Formats: sequence, C-alpha cells, structure tokens
Amino acid sequence: MDQTAVQPPRTYAVRTLGCQMNVHDSEHMAGMLEEQGLVPASPEDAAADRADVIVINTCAVRENAADRLYGNLGRLAGLKRERPGMQIAVGGCLAQKDRSTIIERAPWVDVVFGTHNLDALPVLLERARHNAQAEVEIAESLQVFPSTLPTRRESVYAGWVSISVGCNNTCTFCIVPHLRGKERDRRPGEILAEVAALVADGAIEVTLLGQNVNSYGVEFGDRQAFSKLLRAAGAIEGLERLRFTSPHPASFTDDVIEAMASTPTVMPQLHMPLQSGSDQVLRAMRRSYRSTKFLGILERVRAAMPHAAITTDIIVGFPGETDEDFEATLRVVEEARFSSAFTFQYSPRPGTPAFELEPLPKAVVQERYERLVELQERISLEENRAQVGRTVEVLVAEGEGRKDGESRRVSGRAADNRLVHLALPARLAGLGAEGGADPRLAEALDPELPRPGDLVEVEVTYGAPHHLVADSALQGRTYRVRRTRAGDAWAQRERVKAGLAQEEHSHGPTAVPGVPVPLGLPVVRTALA
Repeated sequence: MDQTAVQPPRTYAVRTLGCQMNVHDSEHMAGMLEEQGLVPASPEDAAADRADVIVINTCAVRENAADRLYGNLGRLAGLKRERPGMQIAVGGCLAQKDRSTIIERAPWVDVVFGTHNLDALPVLLERARHNAQAEVEIAESLQVFPSTLPTRRESVYAGWVSISVGCNNTCTFCIVPHLRGKERDRRPGEILAEVAALVADGAIEVTLLGQNVNSYGVEFGDRQAFSKLLRAAGAIEGLERLRFTSPHPASFTDDVIEAMASTPTVMPQLHMPLQSGSDQVLRAMRRSYRSTKFLGILERVRAAMPHAAITTDIIVGFPGETDEDFEATLRVVEEARFSSAFTFQYSPRPGTPAFELEPLPKAVVQERYERLVELQERISLEENRAQVGRTVEVLVAEGEGRKDGESRRVSGRAADNRLVHLALPARLAGLGAEGGADPRLAEALDPELPRPGDLVEVEVTYGAPHHLVADSALQGRTYRVRRTRAGDAWAQRERVKAGLAQEEHSHGPTAVPGVPVPLGLPVVRTALA
C-alpha cells in the first residue's frame, strides 16, 4: 500500500500596486498560476503573507513607488527565511524599469518580469525553483497580448476588458510609454468576444481599459473605432453597464460623445484627465490640448448627458509652474465642477524629459496642493449635496464600504459611479450579524435582501464629499431590489466556497465564476532560453 502523503497544492497571493491596468494584469497572473495548479491563499493568509508564491505587481508612476516595493520586499525577507520553498516574484512597471537592480537590492527575490512578458511568470517561477537561483527576464516589446492569457476574475458581477496596451503620447512627466511601449490595439471581434464571455459568466458591468482608450483604432486606421466599439459592446445582450477609462482630451471626439449618449448601457460617467488648467504648463507637459478645448468637451458631454459625473487627474507643482499658472488651474477646476479629482504633487521620474527640469520648492508645491484639495473638496461636497432627493440605481458590491458592518448598510456604485452607502429595511439591518449561515445564500431569499451583483433603487438622503448615503428604506421611501444574473453568479460562487453546492460545469468558454477564464483566443508562445 502506497503510504506516500498527498501534498496539498501550493498557494499564491498577488499584491497589486497602481492603476486599473495593473489590477487587470494581476487577474491574468492569478489565472496563469491557477492553470499551473496553485490555489489562492485564504484572505487571512494572504494578508499575513503566508503563501508559497507571492507576486508583487508594481507601479512606477509616482516617486514613492520604489519605496513601497522595497518596503514590501523587506518585510518578506524574514518570512522567506522561515518558509523553505517560498517564492517571491516582482512584475509590472517598476520591474520593467529597474530590472536586475531589484535582485541586487533584494537578493531573496526569485523572479523579476516586466510588462511585456506576463506570460513568462509560470516558466520563470519553475526555472528559479529548479535552478535555485533568481530569474530575471524583461522583454523590450509585447510578447503576448495579456487578454489572451488565463484570467482569474476577482469579481463575478463586474470585469475589466483591455482594448489596447501602450501609449503613443509623449507627456513629459509620464514614464508609462517607456515602460508599456507604443500603443497596440486588439481587434474589435476579440474584444467583443471577451465582453460576451464575461456577460455569459454572469457579469453585468464591464469597463474597457487602455492607456488612451479613445485613440483606439490607430493601428488599423479607423478614427471612429472607439465610438463603434462602444455601440457594439453596449448592444451585447445581458450587459447593463459599460464604462471606459482613461481617455485623452486631445483625441476625444464628438462621435464618442454621441455614442455615449445614444447607447443606454454606457454609463453617465467620464474620467477626463486635466493635469493642469494653465495653457503654458500644458504646453510644457506636451499635452496637446488647451484649457478652452478641455472645458468645451465637458460642456458637450453635459449637454448630451445632463447627469454625467465627470472626474479628473490634476498635477500640482510641475517645474516652471508660476502663481499665475496655478490660479489658472483653480479657475478651470471651479468652472469644470468635477464630482471628484485625483490630485497629485508633481513627482519627478527618471527617464522622462521633465526629470531634467528644476523642481519647485517643496513648501510652494505643498501650499498649492492644499489649496487645490480644499477647493475640490468644497465642489465635491456641493455636487454630492445636489444629489439629495434623486433616485439612483446602485450595483451592490463587495468591499466598497469599510464601515458597512457597523453602520448596517451595504454599498455600491450608482450609474454615474458615485459611491453610495444604502440602508436596508429596518427588519433586515441585523440579519446575519451574529454569524451562522449567510442569509444571502439561502434558497428562500428574502425579496428585500440584496446580494453583491444585484441592483437596488434608492433615494439619496445625504451627500458627503466622497460618497452618498441613501437611507430611504428607513424612511418609508424608495427601496426596490432587482435580482440579476450577476447576483445569482455571486451566490453560486459563495455556495461553492462554503461547501453548499458543487461547481457548475458547462461547454461554454468558462466554468464556475471566479476561476480562470479561457477565451478561446489564440495564444502566442515564445521560447524562453
């Protein structure tokens, strides 16, 4: 009789630093690891770095990116000494930039791979384990389009779909084109097939991703390709919400606005990076638009979609920015009435043209930054207070509300992407709070109890700068739950996790939500010498 013990599968955790593109890349990394037989570490083990393989997917946009990476790696050094066989891999933009420097500074790292060769991760991990030495492989151009790789979706009700990678712009402050390469566009049929596969798997919301989504089509010479893509994706049966990020003001055209307004599934939300309200600074940044054009875009979007929420990115303290330049930014922000803004102090990045410019005094940048934040906080509060009394439909989500447990609310996003914390009817507020079976997984589900992925219609009762509150259910006003396929998919996934149901298998492109998603698209493999 064979007494050999069956070894449990190795576990993994992927830690993501940076933008939505990185989040989606991390889903591909997880999918590839699961295809090799690894399983996700439990949330508790992942939080404590108790996994056999830990992958850090890095960002290089901000100056503190390296500090965050090496801080993480420093904490992992001691854990690795205590866990024989543990492997650490570093990928993403900072890995593409720093390369073997990472191994020099943190010799306990096993694998370094870049933005152009995500597909190499499993091979590099195995090679490092076999050879007992670090493996560094950085490609200079895209080897495999990431969307052809296996994917482990974090959410069953919403998903990312990349339409392009790379960027052809030459903004003087930005390192992304150097690390992600020139723009490469996927063919429309591949994108639509992936959206359809996500919807077939239960998703009702999809976000189209690209460094500059509205320049989509540049590779195959169709200047209206993005608006056509919006219309086609928005028409896929079962999709209820379609978003995209991020566009560039220079190439944002009226056909896109028309497609947004005329396609019911395209949400009334737009993230439009301003960066600066000063034409002089925009010129120094090589942002090929000016403030008047930017404001004109916002005016036309709001004319077509009156309730659109518009957000932005702004950099304060770019080299050479004068008091007059900064005042121009404040004027544009006041006129633009952004619902929210991601504001940053200028961060010099080696390898960018602006890195050679003389920086402004830190105290000057800090003072301007605080004034900008104060202005935007006021505008955000005013804009959100103006939402009070409106009826909104909220897609209930997992993990959106940090205080949901103590406040007895659930959270999610309205159509315009505002964060909404909504109260349940009083009789449901404490349901499941004492532990035991999750009432959201019950076969006889209470008709007023929403699950992640379900849609709830509520009335906004309070507006804060960064969120809305909808307590209408407690006031006898609007509260309606709409069951969705996405909520069903979430419940099925959770039942499987809890051992209450078996995985559902199909002959379609996917099996159970939450496991790798093979899309049936061609995968190009390269030899790894």
